[in-house]
Amino acid sequence: MSATDPDSAFTFLSQGALIQEFRVTGHNIVQGFPEAKLYRTHNDAYLGETIGRTTNRVEGAKLENINGQTYELAINDGKNPNSLHGGSKGWGKQDFEGPKPVNRHGREGVRFRYLSRDGEEGYPGTVECYVWYTAGIEGGRTVLEVEYQVELVGDDYLHVNPTAPTTEGTLVTLGTNQYLELDSNQIPTGQITTYPTIPEAGTPFTLDVTEPAIDDCFIIDSDAPSSCRLDTRALPLRAVATMSHPSTGLHLEIQSTEPAFQFYTADGLYVPEAVTEKGVKIPARGKRSGIAIEPSRYVNCASKEEWRGMCILRKGQLWGAKSVYTAWKE
Repeated sequence: MSATDPDSAFTFLSQGALIQEFRVTGHNIVQGFPEAKLYRTHNDAYLGETIGRTTNRVEGAKLENINGQTYELAINDGKNPNSLHGGSKGWGKQDFEGPKPVNRHGREGVRFRYLSRDGEEGYPGTVECYVWYTAGIEGGRTVLEVEYQVELVGDDYLHVNPTAPTTEGTLVTLGTNQYLELDSNQIPTGQITTYPTIPEAGTPFTLDVTEPAIDDCFIIDSDAPSSCRLDTRALPLRAVATMSHPSTGLHLEIQSTEPAFQFYTADGLYVPEAVTEKGVKIPARGKRSGIAIEPSRYVNCASKEEWRGMCILRKGQLWGAKSVYTAWKE
């Protein structure tokens, strides 16, 4: 899909409704693979995938007291006893219907659909998921709008200096410095506090070779447990993050209707070397070779009674979210 400029174009795949390419003035700023089959064999890192049925971690890999029952989920969070990103074969590993060309909100776009059956990866109830991607050029900037209907988020690893092996030198500004404290199993304690190693909201900081090392859920709306609606798409967009790199002049701004976002400097990322059908080697990618910024609800909200209103769907209800990615070169 083009944003009307061949150097600013997008490629999407049906597996996981994933983003394969996000080109800005000829630069692809998302990590991925040149061939679809490699996402099936080399993508334990979830590159570009639509994550679901839940995002991030579910404590203890179980949902308790849902309609009076407990549902056991896959344990797939490394050393931690949690379920991660929807399970071992979450939505990012499934084939969606699409892409179907659409015109949405006055922009060229594509739509994906997936039907998740009752019991898939242990989750109760059958749900229908839609993902819309729409693109355009506004004021010389490439704009990608991502709209979701049902509980999910995209897991794109972004890199505004894409020819470099790491994100060293990337300038980052976050829309908040408030985050959810974690316990030893990477599950929020429920306490929202100031992040200790980054400046206040709106103040830029630079990523170096190893610091700051971040994999945390940042809070835009601390009142979300009591006020967050299931479908946030009608709410105003709020600043999540911006990033840029002096070597390329590339900039990326992310806004969302969601009350939180995960920010991950990818210190645990590893993508093995791959070989295309034509024998071209794709080098392995290691730690800090991208940045994941994932607008979402609070981590583990499905397991925490006082947060469940953000994510538990009943029959006939809709969950929705919208994020906008604006990229340009100076």
